[in-house]
Amino acid sequence: MALNMVLLRELTVAALFFIINYLFTRYLTRKFSRQLPPGPRGWPIIGAIPLLGAMPHVTLAKMARKYGPVMYLKMGTCNMVVASTPDAARAFLKTLDLNFSNRPPNAGATHLAYNSQDMVFADHGPKWKLLRKLSNLHMLGGKALDDWAHVRVSELGHMLRAMCECSRKGEPAVVPEMLTYAMANMIGQILLSRRVFVTQGSESNEFKDMVVELMTSAGIFNIGDFIPSVAWLDLQGIERGMKKLHLKFDVLLTKMLEEHKASAHERKGKQDFLDVLLANQENVAGEKLSYTNIKALLLYILGTLVHSFDWKLPKDVELNMDEVFGLALQKAVPLAAMVHPRLEPHAYLD
Repeated sequence: MALNMVLLRELTVAALFFIINYLFTRYLTRKFSRQLPPGPRGWPIIGAIPLLGAMPHVTLAKMARKYGPVMYLKMGTCNMVVASTPDAARAFLKTLDLNFSNRPPNAGATHLAYNSQDMVFADHGPKWKLLRKLSNLHMLGGKALDDWAHVRVSELGHMLRAMCECSRKGEPAVVPEMLTYAMANMIGQILLSRRVFVTQGSESNEFKDMVVELMTSAGIFNIGDFIPSVAWLDLQGIERGMKKLHLKFDVLLTKMLEEHKASAHERKGKQDFLDVLLANQENVAGEKLSYTNIKALLLYILGTLVHSFDWKLPKDVELNMDEVFGLALQKAVPLAAMVHPRLEPHAYLD
């Protein structure tokens, strides 16, 4: 009898504790929710994900007209705030930029960017500042662009000669592919002091396919990013593909680093960007760059600068150039042009 009373008392206390905890949590949740911007009510667990549809940017624009320039969406278990006007975006990206400078974790950053070690996904801090400083000074800044101008001129010449050779043989010149090879070789000379692809072949085509797969995988919708509790299931098989692609790129980047170190004596004071990174593995403030940081940065540069794409309209959507905003102007005049060489063909091959 006494044992039953003790058990009943413990169950009563546990039930009261659960009820009080539930009511207190609900009170805090309601109090916090009143401070959130307006937004659509989503579904349980999945939130507003089904509301976005096939073209999220169009849906968000319609929602902004209803809920205002700043709105709140529950995406799975993640909280999201959308800024839809220049003033609202300026508040997030400029006035409060430090508060929103870090990116949320996701599968792409983990499996493709060496666990968020590149300049895009790394947290704002000394290491990120060092990566940005080196990139701006030695690759992206005005002086660096002037220093590497001869590389761009040289690769442009290679591309034009390849186009003329296609014309001479009566073969089609696939401009997107040629631009990809030209960009890859420009970046290869800036990064590694060598052309990545001397000829177009299976190796260059494989690299192009890897870059396209990299950019596609990094931007694809992954349910595990929004509902982390099911991420381990990899329901869409996205993370398996990311891991395989990461291994391919890691082999390529490791090979590049080893070959570059072996040929260091050939450059004799003419440093490329990889030489700069290796020389600054530890800066004056004591911040260190690991080989993982360097490979992640190289992968980011190769992926973003080499990647080229064609503008295409979504399926079943037609562009009305009189009524709809186009790529540049609200109203555009279609232009038909036939390109004719000004010089004789042999002049471009010399």
